[in-house]
Amino acid sequence: MTTASTNDNAQSGHRMPTYQALAHDIKNLGVECVFGLMSDDTALFATEIDTIGIPFIGGRHENNAIAMAEGYSSTTGRLGIAIIGRGPAAANGLHAAVSASRTGSKVLIIYGEMPVGGGAVNTIGPDYKAFNASGVLAAAGLQTFSPRSPQAARAALADAIVVASRGNAVTLHLPVDVQTADIVVPDDDPGIVVPAPAPGAPTRSQGIDAALALLANSERPLIVAGLGAHRADAGKTLEKLAEKIGALLITSARGKDMFRGNPNNLDIIGSFSHSMGRRYAAQADCVLVFGAGLNFLTMSFGNSLPAVPLIQVDRMRSNIGRWTSADLALVGDAKVVAEQLLAAAPERSAGEKPFHAAAVRQDIADFDIASDFQAAHTAHTVDPRALAMELDRLLPSDRDLVYDAGNFLGAVPYIAAQGPGHFKFTSEFASLGLGFGTALGVAKGRPEATTVLIVGDGGFSMSMNDLDTPAREDLPMIIILMNDCAYGAELHLLRAHQQPVGKSLFPDVDFAPVAEAFGYEAATIRSLEDLRAIAPMLQNPDGPIFLDCKINADIAAPFMSEFAEFEARNREHK
Repeated sequence: MTTASTNDNAQSGHRMPTYQALAHDIKNLGVECVFGLMSDDTALFATEIDTIGIPFIGGRHENNAIAMAEGYSSTTGRLGIAIIGRGPAAANGLHAAVSASRTGSKVLIIYGEMPVGGGAVNTIGPDYKAFNASGVLAAAGLQTFSPRSPQAARAALADAIVVASRGNAVTLHLPVDVQTADIVVPDDDPGIVVPAPAPGAPTRSQGIDAALALLANSERPLIVAGLGAHRADAGKTLEKLAEKIGALLITSARGKDMFRGNPNNLDIIGSFSHSMGRRYAAQADCVLVFGAGLNFLTMSFGNSLPAVPLIQVDRMRSNIGRWTSADLALVGDAKVVAEQLLAAAPERSAGEKPFHAAAVRQDIADFDIASDFQAAHTAHTVDPRALAMELDRLLPSDRDLVYDAGNFLGAVPYIAAQGPGHFKFTSEFASLGLGFGTALGVAKGRPEATTVLIVGDGGFSMSMNDLDTPAREDLPMIIILMNDCAYGAELHLLRAHQQPVGKSLFPDVDFAPVAEAFGYEAATIRSLEDLRAIAPMLQNPDGPIFLDCKINADIAAPFMSEFAEFEARNREHK
């Protein structure tokens, strides 16, 4: 790298390939690691990233690489960057890119691109990698940046990072010849400056007055908190508000365990609720919702909340009433609005807070979720609910839970997390296979804890090409394979329609020896006794662990029967 000067402004600076300048721009932001899967059109850039001291964490598939960046961002709150190639690499990663765009995480995906002049006719060809990635991704709803010169590349990187830092997944497409062209970086270059996030906004005082008027007529209010409330750090304020107005507390699935240990806590509402939570939610006479979208799972397909006044608080106006009608909309930051309500709400006597009566508190404290089901083990499989309860007892307490998607999600209520920041769904695109990559990113973002991936055999089979990554990168991870030898959701859907299920079933493959070949401690679990026998392995993990848990495929998650009932109601109304 040599010193040079620009002809345009006579500034002194350093001449270097553009990919080096971009790598240093990223390093100067304080980025601690980058994920990806290098290709011939990004190999120089990815290697430079690693050479200058930013570890490049390589995956085995582009979907997993992008999911790593999203998982890392979701668990740390920092920018997650993935670098992958163009053409087939970009097509491979579409699944994860679209999913990342729906999470609210700060994700920048950098793609290689064909040279600027690559579309000319009468040249050597064909270009087998030709693919309009920026057009496809823009059509999928992502904001894309496609610079055509070295100077534009640095500016586009800065703009993309600013947009991503607001909680978006964005893409940057770098032509190969732009990456390798020389650029002069002035000695006094300020680098990329990311504006500080705006402080949380309050709602209008008129809205607070209207909410208090509804609460004045309420004896049994219920507070529902979602992931937005967690991101706003509203949990403690909502606990104080519940105590003041006599409310019970409950969360969406993505807000799981926000109120863990609070005497007013009903756990999760909706399709992942337990009987006690459902019973008290049905008694509410006013509902306050903070940072929860009220989608069909939160609402149990329309059945989780009674027909009472509903106050919805969200910083995004478009989120309010999007899936479920709201009677009063309060646009503002969840924590700030909760503080406004807390300050303005009048004190209530104990007699005016029937949800806080001693009998109710005792009922909540005494509830045992095991009473909600009768374990259905077989000679060769274990009930997934009982398995989850035993895992809750045996897994390290300092853990992050990452779930793939599938019927096995019925286990969610039975394994506790330390809070929403330690619990991760990967079903924003209603698809299988993103859990593994996401868990790898979570493990990299929080290596002091043990990341627990809970995945079905369908999703695992789609993503098991990254089995070596935890061992190769020394990532603390336990993989719990909920193996029902089926596409479980489809199995129960076919049964609900009284159709043959054979094509949804698969042979009983023993995955444990496969994991052992990649350096895991592994075991096959067919009973609770099998699980208890390997308890020391779980409590003191030394390297990655893999448990192939053979679960009873006949047990359907509650949302499967809810979906069937919803479909039946719709057929009746047609």
